[in-house]
Amino acid sequence: MVQTCIPYNNSTMLHSLHAGFSWYTDQAGTLQRIIQAGHAEQTITKSRFVALADYCADERIAAFLLRGLASRHQGANHLAYAFRIKTAQGIVQRFHDAGEPSGTAGKPVLQLIEGRDLINVCVGVIRYYGGVNLGTGGLARAYGGTARMAMDAAKTAPFVEMKQVEMLIDYKQLDYLARELGKLGGEIVGKVFAEQVKVTVVAPATQIEGISKKFSIR
Repeated sequence: MVQTCIPYNNSTMLHSLHAGFSWYTDQAGTLQRIIQAGHAEQTITKSRFVALADYCADERIAAFLLRGLASRHQGANHLAYAFRIKTAQGIVQRFHDAGEPSGTAGKPVLQLIEGRDLINVCVGVIRYYGGVNLGTGGLARAYGGTARMAMDAAKTAPFVEMKQVEMLIDYKQLDYLARELGKLGGEIVGKVFAEQVKVTVVAPATQIEGISKKFSIR
């Protein structure tokens, strides 16, 4: 059975003695996000390692990804993971060693995530124990190396912080607004039709004020 401690299916997380958890408010360099998941697999001294690196917008999605990985590998012995997510309070990151010696499984994965300036990312590494102990250094290289392969296989792009806002606009502006949002990577996610249209839009945080000034009925 897979040994792991997956984030609880709620807005909070189920903490573990084997897990590392921290908050960061400072951001260095240009943050990157995964736009296409990466997968990797390798066998090291009879142990099989399988990794997934994927985008996650919040802790719920991280839990969903990890539960899915666990369900696809029910015969595995360990599922170590790390994730790093931007929230309103700052950057929250966590790793879990899944029953391996402390700092040998999830921690090297988190270090790779940090080193690549990845954000809103979850990386899980499955291990099928092959009967041969790898030692602490061998475990760190195996988990970290498989995670690195999955990250290398993933496609990334610069992270753009998005923001949601509601606006009242004229009907005749609706299509124009949709086109302008599309150019920015945003979209209309909700519409309520009355005398005017109440729209809920998602757009880059740096562009929200300009969009509101341009389209909102004053």
